[in-house]
Amino acid sequence: MSDSQPQPSPSPGSPGSPGGPGGADVLLTGATLTDGRTVDVRLGRGRIQAVGTAGSLAPLGLRVDLRGYLLLPAPAEPHAHSDLALTADAAGPVSPDPADVQRRATEAALLQLGHGATALRSHVRIGDVQGLGAMEAVLQARRAVRGLTELTAVAMPRLLTGVAGADGLAMLHDAVKMGASVVGACPDLDPDPTGCAEAVLDAAAQHGCPVDLHTDGSDPVRLTRLAAMAGGLRPGVTIGPCDGLGRLPADVAGRTAEALAAAGITVVCLPQGPCGGLERRRGHDTPVHLLRAAGVRVTAGSGALRDLANPVGRGDPLQAAQLLASRHGLRPDEAYEAVAGAAREALGLAPVRIEAGFPAELLAVRGTGLSEALSLGYSRIVVHRGRVVARTSAVREYCDSATAAVSGLPRQGRTGTEPA
Repeated sequence: MSDSQPQPSPSPGSPGSPGGPGGADVLLTGATLTDGRTVDVRLGRGRIQAVGTAGSLAPLGLRVDLRGYLLLPAPAEPHAHSDLALTADAAGPVSPDPADVQRRATEAALLQLGHGATALRSHVRIGDVQGLGAMEAVLQARRAVRGLTELTAVAMPRLLTGVAGADGLAMLHDAVKMGASVVGACPDLDPDPTGCAEAVLDAAAQHGCPVDLHTDGSDPVRLTRLAAMAGGLRPGVTIGPCDGLGRLPADVAGRTAEALAAAGITVVCLPQGPCGGLERRRGHDTPVHLLRAAGVRVTAGSGALRDLANPVGRGDPLQAAQLLASRHGLRPDEAYEAVAGAAREALGLAPVRIEAGFPAELLAVRGTGLSEALSLGYSRIVVHRGRVVARTSAVREYCDSATAAVSGLPRQGRTGTEPA
C-alpha cells in the first residue's frame, strides 16, 4: 500500500479534477528538458499525453508558456512534521488545539507545494495528553488540500513497550483505522528499542502499511537487527536521519549500510537541519556517499519547517538537493533524483518521467539546467494531476545605472516575452 490512499474521482472542474478548467487538456509549450531539448508537453486526465518538439503540438485547452523554464518531475517530501510546523515564534507552549494544528498543517502543506512538492509524508505525534487530536487535525488538513497535493500521515507514538507502551500501541492501531497510512516510532527514545521496532513491524504487517522510523542510527547492532526483522517486509521500511552512522568507524558503518541495502530499507537524510523527532548532534551528517555506495536508496527530506527544532527551516526540496550537491558532493542530477524519483519511490508512488503515459506530476523552474535551477530556482510552476496548482514568480530589478544596461545581466523574472 502506498502513502496515497485511493480517492473518489473528482468531478470535472473541481479543484482535484485532472487537466485544466472543465477537465480540458493542458499544453506546456517551449519547456527545456535536462537533456537540452525544447519541447511541448500535453497533459490530460492526470497524465502526460504527448511530448513533441516545440511548436509541434496544437493546443486543445489551457496553454502555459514555459519558455525560459526547466521542466522536471515534481519532487516529493518524505519527512515533514506538519503538526509542529510554523511554531518557532509562538509565545509560550505550542498550541495542541486541533483547530490550530489543522491550520498550521494546511499552511505548511501549501508552502511546500509552492516549492514543488506534490506529495508529502508528515510524521504526527500521537499519545500523551494530546491523544489522537493532532492526527485528526492533520487528516483534516489532508482533506483540505486534496486535489492540490497528496498529504499522508505517519502515526508516531512516543512509547510502544512495557506497561507505559500499551496505550501507545493501542493508539497506533486506532490511528491507522482513522486514516494514517504509515506506522512509525522513535526506537531511540523507547526503553526497549528493539522491542519498539518489533511492535511497529508487527502493526505494519497487520495493517499492510509502510513503516517509517526515526533513528540516528548510531547503534550498528540495533540497525542490523532491524534489517534482519524488516527484510522482505512490504510495502517497505524507511528510517532516518541516520546521521549517527557518520560517527561510526568506516568499516562498521559500511557493513551496517550493506545490511540495510540487503533488507531494502530506505534512508531519509535531513540536510537542511534537525527535526522534532530526535535530538541531533551538531557537526554530523548522514554519510550519504557510504550509504549510496552500499546500494541503499537514499532520499532527502526537509524535516522542520520553522519549528523549534529548526526555526529557519524552509521545507524546500530544491534546497535539500542543493545541499546534497554542495555538502555531500553529489552531481546535480543525483541530488535532484534524491528528492524526486527516490522520494516518490520511498512513498510508494508511481515513477515520473517526461514521457507519454507517465503521471503529470511536474515542476517547472526558471533556468536552463539543473545547476542553475538548484542555485537560483526562485520562479516555479507546479503541476499536480495534470493541472497547474501553484505558481511563484520572482522578479529581480536593478537601479538605473550603467551596470543595469550591461548586456546579459542575470535577471530572475519575466522578460517581456513570457506570460504574466
